[in-house]
Amino acid sequence: MKKILKYLVCVWLMTLSVKGMAQDPQFSQFYNAPLYLNPGFTGITPQQRLIANHRLQWPNLPQVFSTYAISYEMFIGELKSGFGLMATTDKMGTGGWRTTTAGLLYSYKIRVSKDWVFSPGLYFGYGQQGIDQSKLTLGDELASDQSGSNDPGVSRIDNAQYLDIGSGIVMYNKALWLGISAYHMNQPNISLIGNESRLPMKINVHGGMKIPLYNGPRTISRVSYLTPGFVYRRQGNVFSQLDLGVQYHIDPVSIGVWYRGVPLKRSFQYLGVEDKKVQQDAIVFSLALQFNTFQIGYSYDFTLSDLSTAAGGAHEVSIIYEFTTKPFRKGVKRKNKLIPCPTFNSKEGFWN
Repeated sequence: MKKILKYLVCVWLMTLSVKGMAQDPQFSQFYNAPLYLNPGFTGITPQQRLIANHRLQWPNLPQVFSTYAISYEMFIGELKSGFGLMATTDKMGTGGWRTTTAGLLYSYKIRVSKDWVFSPGLYFGYGQQGIDQSKLTLGDELASDQSGSNDPGVSRIDNAQYLDIGSGIVMYNKALWLGISAYHMNQPNISLIGNESRLPMKINVHGGMKIPLYNGPRTISRVSYLTPGFVYRRQGNVFSQLDLGVQYHIDPVSIGVWYRGVPLKRSFQYLGVEDKKVQQDAIVFSLALQFNTFQIGYSYDFTLSDLSTAAGGAHEVSIIYEFTTKPFRKGVKRKNKLIPCPTFNSKEGFWN
């Protein structure tokens, strides 16, 4: 009975993994993972910036999803350009399925008016994904209680390596930003067995704004404000998702609540039977502390889907560190330093 149960669990977790292969991991704190959202955000801060993100999803299940991302970026005023590096790794399932990527990002800042800036960006990356065969237990192993599988198909499994291309644009001023990005534009082949299995292109449409809650004649040390935002993601023909919510700030503290899902009925096939359901995913609660050059954020996803809270929701942590950048060389024109940077925080340097 234990062998049968182990086999069923293995099959179920592998099914989860196969479902996840067709879509990228996502961060609930998308505003704290800007390069992962849109390469047009590269160098949008007037300082150098280092960001680390970690997401642990469904912790009550055995090692289902664990995602890490780290990025570094800087803005060079003389070139009106932002340069960045980003690396991610995502592990899911007891089979040890892992996807790792590393890439270069570039953006160019174009001032279209006194207040508005247009920022197109590019991403060029390298990806690798595969499965840890030592962690798999296949049917013939369970039936014969042997070590190792005799299935000849196992020898065909290899890691997939691929080139990944993305691009995006952001239009922003001091209090409003809108953008759209596309990743996997070349739809790389990610098959592990030499066949063709294309990674679908992912589209992100996003925006946000800053709404001060105080417009009095005098300056006060702790101004409160709201930053509502949204991001709509679509990957291939089967995955779509909307994140919509708001952060309330009274520096150095911010709290937020977000909804994830698509509140429309869509048709799904279950064993040949068609059903219509509303895509409810999660309610996200977030908390962040912002200091002069350092920020730390935490969020928890309260699951609304059929998976319920039994899987443990999702925990996410983000850490941002900014440090002063020196001019590319002496004599950088002041007008190139005056490019605004949208942010979910109010601090010196927001408008440079």
